[in-house]
Amino acid sequence: MSGPQFAAAAPPSVWHMYRAMVGVGLACALLIVGVYQATGPAIARNRAEALQAAIFRVLPEARSSRSFQVASDDRFEALEGDVSNGSRLVHAGYDDAGRLVGLAVEAEGMGYQDVIRVLYGYAFERDAIIGIQVLESRETPGLGDKIETDPAFLANFEHLDVSLDEAGSAPRNPIEPVKRGEKQHPWQVDGITGATISSVAIAAILRNSTAWWIPRIRRSLDDFREAP
Repeated sequence: MSGPQFAAAAPPSVWHMYRAMVGVGLACALLIVGVYQATGPAIARNRAEALQAAIFRVLPEARSSRSFQVASDDRFEALEGDVSNGSRLVHAGYDDAGRLVGLAVEAEGMGYQDVIRVLYGYAFERDAIIGIQVLESRETPGLGDKIETDPAFLANFEHLDVSLDEAGSAPRNPIEPVKRGEKQHPWQVDGITGATISSVAIAAILRNSTAWWIPRIRRSLDDFREAP
């Protein structure tokens, strides 16, 4: 006599599995969008406040600032409203009397790990960079991040020469990195031992940025004269 017969279990429905996966995906997407919409304004506000603070750090004499973007005719126009992605920005700094004291310029380039974003202060009366602030960096903690903390390295940017050639079309002496302790000229950047790649990256970012910005700024200084 044979034992009891058991029916084979039905295979799970592919449709039910697919529907469940789509449901979970949609729920996650809605959650991400909701979090972004809730935190987006606060993040944008914090970034704007951080940028404003950085402007005053790289332009110590400034007490107010105004942002400008490059117009189609290579002149500068005051920023009104939001800026589209990819816009080239420069921030003019003014003293208590409303006098233009310098420009803060955003720049970026590849570091050792990822893109480094910086803001540097340009004093046109001194033909020099007079300060730098790292806005974003993912360099190696304890090594590459010395570009933000090393006093000797930051001293490079108290007066880094970016004077133009006689034609006013390019820096007379492009910024160049040198090994630690070998700086002999005011356009050279003394490197950081143990963080060579990061310090060389900063020099390259500033070299490329000043080659583009400084000639244009010098030709259009009158565009920045009006204080906010």
